[in-house]
Amino acid sequence: MWLLRLAWALPMLAMASSSGPSPSPSPTELPPDKASIFADLSAAELRAVRTFLMSRPELGLSPSRGGPLAKNTLFLVELLPPKKRLALRYLDHGGRRPRRQARAVVFFGGQAEPNITEFAVGPLPRPSSYRPLRFKGSRTVPFTARPVTQLEYELLHGVLAQAMEPLHRLLLDATGFWFHNCSQRCLTFSDIAPRGLVSGERRSWLVLQRFVEGFFLHPVGLEVLVDHRDPDPRRWAVQRLWYNGRYFSSPQELAERYERGTLAVARLPEPPSQQLFSSYEPRGHFTTGTPTGVHGAKVCEPQGRRYRVRGNQLEYGGWSLAFRLRSSAGLQLFNLRFNGERVAYEVSVQEAIAFYGGHTPAAMQTKYMDAGWGMGAVTYELARGIDCPEVATYLDVHHFYDADGPVRFPRAICIFELPTGVPIRRHFDSDFQGGFHFYAGLEGQALVLRTTSTVYNYDYIWDFLLYPNGVMEAKVHATGFIHATFYTPQGRRYGSRVHSHVLGNLHTHLVHYKVDLDVAGTGNSFETMDVRFENISNPWSPGARVVQPWLHRQPRHSEYHLAVTRRHENEPTSSSIYAQNDPWEPLVSFEGFIRNNESIDDQDLVAWVTVGFLHVPHAEDIPNTATPGNAVGFFLRPFNFFDEDPSVASHSSVIVRPLDPPTFSRVEIQRWTPASPGPCIGPEPFTYNGTY
Repeated sequence: MWLLRLAWALPMLAMASSSGPSPSPSPTELPPDKASIFADLSAAELRAVRTFLMSRPELGLSPSRGGPLAKNTLFLVELLPPKKRLALRYLDHGGRRPRRQARAVVFFGGQAEPNITEFAVGPLPRPSSYRPLRFKGSRTVPFTARPVTQLEYELLHGVLAQAMEPLHRLLLDATGFWFHNCSQRCLTFSDIAPRGLVSGERRSWLVLQRFVEGFFLHPVGLEVLVDHRDPDPRRWAVQRLWYNGRYFSSPQELAERYERGTLAVARLPEPPSQQLFSSYEPRGHFTTGTPTGVHGAKVCEPQGRRYRVRGNQLEYGGWSLAFRLRSSAGLQLFNLRFNGERVAYEVSVQEAIAFYGGHTPAAMQTKYMDAGWGMGAVTYELARGIDCPEVATYLDVHHFYDADGPVRFPRAICIFELPTGVPIRRHFDSDFQGGFHFYAGLEGQALVLRTTSTVYNYDYIWDFLLYPNGVMEAKVHATGFIHATFYTPQGRRYGSRVHSHVLGNLHTHLVHYKVDLDVAGTGNSFETMDVRFENISNPWSPGARVVQPWLHRQPRHSEYHLAVTRRHENEPTSSSIYAQNDPWEPLVSFEGFIRNNESIDDQDLVAWVTVGFLHVPHAEDIPNTATPGNAVGFFLRPFNFFDEDPSVASHSSVIVRPLDPPTFSRVEIQRWTPASPGPCIGPEPFTYNGTY
């Protein structure tokens, strides 16, 4: 069995069709060329897909950047993973290598009935054909469900600048900044989604902010509703405005109220040139006087790396896996094995959602679904020594997302071994007379695979951790700027006043993972286990009672319980890049995965895991939300799968035994690593580039 454990939920069990690992697991893992069937597309492959599709006259594709919205463009290209049965036949039985294909998303905006179509393109590296990809239910993707492109943002900026002309004097007097014909002291905006109230709409509330460092915390009290459904931006229009607690039907109405002196104006103080509250610049001091102007503890590898990265294959102790960073949703692990036994075929991030409440129209409308904002493609450079240790392995990635070719993102992934600061296990065996029989302990380390997603204001830190005892942990930390709106007294019931004119709106974070468990094969079943109590007669003391816990095990035979479903090729993901802008009629309806109530006895099963937390912003979220206390995740743990803790294979143990009790003047120290770790940190200075 393998245990899927969440900190806030009952444990879930995936029961294998066999009771444990094979008696003689292979001492070597798959060669890296086999893992490459799951590797992200190279820059050359991405360019080849674009060149091929652009050459097809029937598609009529144009460059993405510049020009009108009403055109056909290639929006996204990424790996289309092979079908599982073909991959397993190749990995396990020496079958034919699956054809390498790409998933291509095309926006057909230059036709009478605009839509979005996805294609499978291959074979790579020299594509020669394409075919439409069918979604479950065979629905056409409406054009209004598309993610917002850089071109659409540029057009929105122009429309908003023109609409703000009548409000130039109000904005300048109230904020000291302006929008129209601005080159400095400018206003900017953040947009809200979903974009409307029913399917087919594309109406966005825009929150105006001062464009200073950390502009997310500088709303000016003006929110504007723009209808931008039509592919022709000349038909876009401002429909409503909200300013300092009041609604207005047009910019002209708001301007007239200001000119007549009947408007309650929210006048903002001049922002300081230094130590702005939204800045990372140090300010204040700690009272103890302990040093903070020197470097703190660091991670080091005194005898070199204890893991191996070959292409997209990662090996560490008993662990081996293939990994990729897909542009659409983020990290995805394949063929996860421990000591040669496959634990899971796939473990991957699916979606990150944040539901907000508030008094302003933008706040009450905000339901962010981050796969629709390019969650997997906003993986910017990781800073050495801050985002990851200096000694980590850093990997570049290429994304083809809302661009006219592959874009290189340097240092987007890092891999490192982390001292956990707590032993994997330890015991001090006292003789209860001032001495001991032995001490034994195993150093605590884990291998970390990490990337980040900066989805506008929020930063997510995505981790997969591999422990030497066969435990895998999936974890996400939330940090970055809170999504803030303008403070009004009525807004206090929806959050906290975190600065003079800033309300931090309450919200719930939910993160969805896919866990395709293959424990000792694909034929798995599902059982829940919870603790109950019994009050029984004491068998060795008549008349007495014993209250004690017992395990209640319950096999689950159909899809309902804790979102465990049969695996289907047409259910590869629980969300899509289109859900954000059409949540009312989603292309991928996760509810449909469990509603058909299929049998899950001895089947290929997928556990869909949701983790999350409520965030009530507070003053300490300024300038950014901190990672301590804002992390959630889950564990995969072996449960009666091995004969003993598999970490006994680690050589990081120490055993101490006294040689001359009861004097204890001499001890025998047994260890299987060098007695001294040696030098630790190299002298290289901190560097950072930040370009992509």
